[in-house]
Amino acid sequence: MSREILTVVETVSNEKGLNPEDVFEAIEQALVVSTKKKIYTDQPEVAIRVAIDRKTGEYDTYRFWTVVADEDHEMPAQQLAITDLDQSEWAIGDVKEEQIPSIEFGRIAATQAKQVIIQKIREAERALIADAYEDRIGDMLYGEIKKQTRDGFIVDLGDKAEGYLPRDQVLPGEQLRVKTRINAILAEVNRENRGSQLLLSRTSSDMLVALMQKEVPEIAEEVIDIRDVARLPGTRAKISVKTNDNRIDPVGACIGMRGTRIQAVQQELDGERIDVVVWSDDPAQYIISALEPADVSSIVLDEDTKTADIIFATNDQLARAIGSQGQNVRLASELTGYKLNMMLEEEYQAKQETENKAFVELFYERLEVDEDLAQALVEIGFTTIEEVAYVPAETFYDIEGLDDDAIDMIQERAKAAAIADELVKQENMKQPSEELLALEGMTTAWAYKLAERDVITIDDLAEQAVFDLEDIEGLDEATAGQLIMKARESWFDE
Repeated sequence: MSREILTVVETVSNEKGLNPEDVFEAIEQALVVSTKKKIYTDQPEVAIRVAIDRKTGEYDTYRFWTVVADEDHEMPAQQLAITDLDQSEWAIGDVKEEQIPSIEFGRIAATQAKQVIIQKIREAERALIADAYEDRIGDMLYGEIKKQTRDGFIVDLGDKAEGYLPRDQVLPGEQLRVKTRINAILAEVNRENRGSQLLLSRTSSDMLVALMQKEVPEIAEEVIDIRDVARLPGTRAKISVKTNDNRIDPVGACIGMRGTRIQAVQQELDGERIDVVVWSDDPAQYIISALEPADVSSIVLDEDTKTADIIFATNDQLARAIGSQGQNVRLASELTGYKLNMMLEEEYQAKQETENKAFVELFYERLEVDEDLAQALVEIGFTTIEEVAYVPAETFYDIEGLDDDAIDMIQERAKAAAIADELVKQENMKQPSEELLALEGMTTAWAYKLAERDVITIDDLAEQAVFDLEDIEGLDEATAGQLIMKARESWFDE
């Protein structure tokens, strides 16, 4: 029997490309199962192990028990209570073994071993495929649809590798059939032993990037860079590009002679319309380019809030900018990262008048100045009390008839109003407890941020989970966990 085991190990490991150790472990596991079935029919829960000598093929079988405390003695077939043993020799956690007769490596054991070995082979093959494809996540793969399932398509990628393309990763309205050859992006590699291993996508933005790299040599050679992509799969997409060689027009290169390059990409994506725009580090110019073919009359940016008011002269231009079902403005917003507020000139003027009226009333009431002076402050660009209080005095020189004494008076009033607002804000601000502020590792900034979330005391903090604190600036996951555990120490003390 020992020679037979060595023969099986050598044959299987050579034929299937498995590690011999994996085959030995499979046979040991099969012998354990067979031993339980043959000797311990009435006690299938017993703990058995088989040890095969890797050189001779000889093997021994052992039954073992784990030593546990009396109150944990729940499985007599696998456990021994500490009080039933000589406590000078045994401690909780020790393992007591007893050699038992070994069964022969016969037909039943061989069948069990075969099943385990087959599973090992499958696991090894999946591991090999995972190793081969893990570094290719984001790459475009080419394969043939092998089978259609209720939820997707199995794609033959060659070399025994199969990808799975879920239906929600297929372009809307796209008709795919068995034997069809397709391109798809490798979106994920699943190393688990269950489920599809190579997950594919045709709706990913990486798909558009990969196709552009394939059709436009300048992109593949990095003469032209793709900066941003926004996509409504199967319908429309926008892609921004930048040239690294000023002699090359990036948009023209991407479109190709008579549109041949961009048409090849569109054909692969089931007719998806693709707009190529020039990337710019100037947000205003970038937004204007992203909104083409509409003509923008003017644009007002707020870089702090990442919003932009886009103004158009006519309804026709506004409609072009918005696009069918809002597609154009939606993609432009996603491409540039700005929230775009679209409006006609008269709408913008009305908005400005409303805002200016509110600012005039603010300065009139809080600074105790007349309406003409309040209007003048708005006209030179002031919108908050803090701005009036702390800008250089020279800023006011554009207001006719305002001398230095008047400027000092206005700024003093503004400072007093700003300080009063801050005091009200602090009075209304929730205060962390002294114990929370003094907690080891806590900072004042974190404590006040926690207080804003009604985490006032140490007990409040102890009831939190790490993910409740993950968005507090400067507080990483590890530190959050340490603070929570520190807060929970009182629980353990009790």
